[in-house]
Amino acid sequence: MSEFRTEHDTMGDVQVPAAAYYGAQTQRAVENFPISGWGLPPSLVHAMGLVKYAAAVANRDLGKLTGTGKNPLDDKQVEALLSACREVSEGKFDGEFPVD
Repeated sequence: MSEFRTEHDTMGDVQVPAAAYYGAQTQRAVENFPISGWGLPPSLVHAMGLVKYAAAVANRDLGKLTGTGKNPLDDKQVEALLSACREVSEGKFDGEFPVD
């Protein structure tokens, strides 16, 4: 398996680490804005995961969670969203926020 994958955005192709969950725009930020070399503080990332979780629960309860084309998310999609928020808040993806 390659160490990198090719992602495409409005600026063209960019090489992103193959294991990264982030995409082209984050990789461009890493390359173009090497200000401190630090990622976001884990405590901030965890807090953002909790805020996103709370917002997703509130929007689920209000029937406002929609996907592409404003179609409502099904139960499986809602659970995937909530699970991802929980995992971020628990630190599973701390390394996926490389730009400060």
